Amino acid sequence: MNNPATASYQTSSAVLFIIFNRPDTTERVFAQIRQTRPTRLYIAADGPRANKPGEQPLCEQARNITTQIDWPCEVKTLFRESNMGCKEAVSSAITWFFEQEEEGIILEDDCLPASDFFRFCDTMLEKYRHDERIRHICGCNLQHGKKWGEDSYYFSNLSHVWGWAGWRRVWKDYDKELSNYQLSDAGPQLANIFEDKFIVETWVSIFKQLKAGLIDTWDYQLGFLNFFNNGLAVIPNVNLITNIGFGESSTHTHDINNKNANLPVQELGEITHPLYVLPQKQADVYTLNDDFNIAARWKKYNKPKYKAKRWFKQIFK
Repeated sequence: MNNPATASYQTSSAVLFIIFNRPDTTERVFAQIRQTRPTRLYIAADGPRANKPGEQPLCEQARNITTQIDWPCEVKTLFRESNMGCKEAVSSAITWFFEQEEEGIILEDDCLPASDFFRFCDTMLEKYRHDERIRHICGCNLQHGKKWGEDSYYFSNLSHVWGWAGWRRVWKDYDKELSNYQLSDAGPQLANIFEDKFIVETWVSIFKQLKAGLIDTWDYQLGFLNFFNNGLAVIPNVNLITNIGFGESSTHTHDINNKNANLPVQELGEITHPLYVLPQKQADVYTLNDDFNIAARWKKYNKPKYKAKRWFKQIFK
């Protein structure tokens, strides 16, 4: 899976490795981290859930894997004794990381990186360190072979977190409750980014559920903060992360037949940079069309009987 030219690459960035209860995937991701030999490694682990018999030994096994550090490295750990849940555990781990580092790479225990991922992140972190237009560096590419432009990456309004990198300058604004933003404003502001009504409606629904505390996650909030700050993400034009966590043991990604499960990685080659710093809107639509079932919703919307219902509503409202 690795580019032979970069197999001996040593990352210069600090790495945060977030683990939990899957020693099998943890071992595979840790092996890739070990290969790139970061000099600063942060390891954060949520605690076992009290209502899940047998989870404690799995958490311990996962933590033990990360003790196999056989290269010169400063290691810091944040091991929780009790379970905090995805939203609290992951967001607080990233806060802990950026309290000590100005920038760095973040990997969870189901995000298996190619060696080129680390080289890509190092390069992007340096190039866009002080460019506030750029708020996020993605490792995964969900375009299934479609490339946007001739360069090594393109710009997006979306912030994928299956292996990513970022800066303290962005994370300092993180707010897991989105307390500064109101539901009444979300739709009109999102419509400034996305033209498709169903994409906007879905984002508004997600925003509403987050504000109501109905979704135990941390990453949607980061995406909304990037939307509302007119930020761009960098996405490689080839996939550099394989999500190996799909299945019953996963917190969110259960469907093993999902088209984004276990995507192959590719070689990045020489890194070249786009001239124009503009989002590839059609690339984002492609991704969201699958996630939000957009094509099917438009097909239903345009059926004659639904058009007639909308017409009658307009007449008699």
